[in-house]
Amino acid sequence: MVTGSGTAIATEDFGTLADGTPVHRWTLERDGTRVRVLTYGGIVQSVEVPDRDGARAGVALGLPDLAGYERFTGPYFGALVGRYANRIGGARFELDGRTHRLTPNEGRNQVHGGARGFDKRVWRAREVAGGVELSLVSEDGEEGFPGRLAVSAAYTLDEGGALRITYRATTDAPTVLNLTNHTYWNLAGDGSGSALGQVLRIAAGRITPADAESLPTGAFLPVAGTRFDFREPVPVGAGYDHNFVLDGTGPAAELYDAASGRVLTVTTTEPGLQLYTADHFDGRPFGPCAGIALETQHFPDSPNRPEFPSTVLRPGEESVSTTVYGFTVR
Repeated sequence: MVTGSGTAIATEDFGTLADGTPVHRWTLERDGTRVRVLTYGGIVQSVEVPDRDGARAGVALGLPDLAGYERFTGPYFGALVGRYANRIGGARFELDGRTHRLTPNEGRNQVHGGARGFDKRVWRAREVAGGVELSLVSEDGEEGFPGRLAVSAAYTLDEGGALRITYRATTDAPTVLNLTNHTYWNLAGDGSGSALGQVLRIAAGRITPADAESLPTGAFLPVAGTRFDFREPVPVGAGYDHNFVLDGTGPAAELYDAASGRVLTVTTTEPGLQLYTADHFDGRPFGPCAGIALETQHFPDSPNRPEFPSTVLRPGEESVSTTVYGFTVR
């Protein structure tokens, strides 16, 4: 069906998980953009947009079936990540004088919400203007996090075919929260190989440097004169898994593929952006650097870093965060 917003919306069965839980796929289409979202993990399975000649191709790494997503969990292909995206050092944090011990799932640390984060949950879905809203309740103590959290993510298409994701959450006890989408982008299209060489700009004059465990040291490093300087567009190279401190003016990032002419513009209300070039991909199912993740989020390990923007959510408050992925050609 086509809603009053101008977005065509359809839903269909997408199979069942190994435990028998059914999963559905929602398809949104508007102004040349087609997006498919799964109720499993809030996964953006595909994003199809035209090139400068009008030929549409997929620009987000996705898998064809549910079994693939159950098998390849580590890359978080297209997933909605939470409760806490990125890392929390020592899988623990202190809040209001109480220490909360989390489920470690990367050595001694927790990454992307733990062993069964939001990427492995089946979300409830309902149609909203311009798209679909997914929601779930994360009970007090899940993966060690305090508070009963009610969270939703609305995936909608704006005029021009931009994908907007709006996250909302409330809690009944003080907790921490950091949500993101983990799509890998390759603007050259399906089966095009490495995304390295596509041209990237990030509106960030600093990064939060990390140690050997990919945890921030607490310092802020100016990007000037370093390989982290993407303030002017430069081809992406390998070896990035770093948080950029966004300047907060204009788009957070822009990715451009010269061959197809496709441009991805990312705008966000978040203070940080994690650039990840997926160097570790081994060909199962994608090769090294087959996609570039641009994860809009708060900084890694913020619950243990009072100098970072706070990720604390308290009863009576509502967390609202929006990221928009716009598509054009040049």
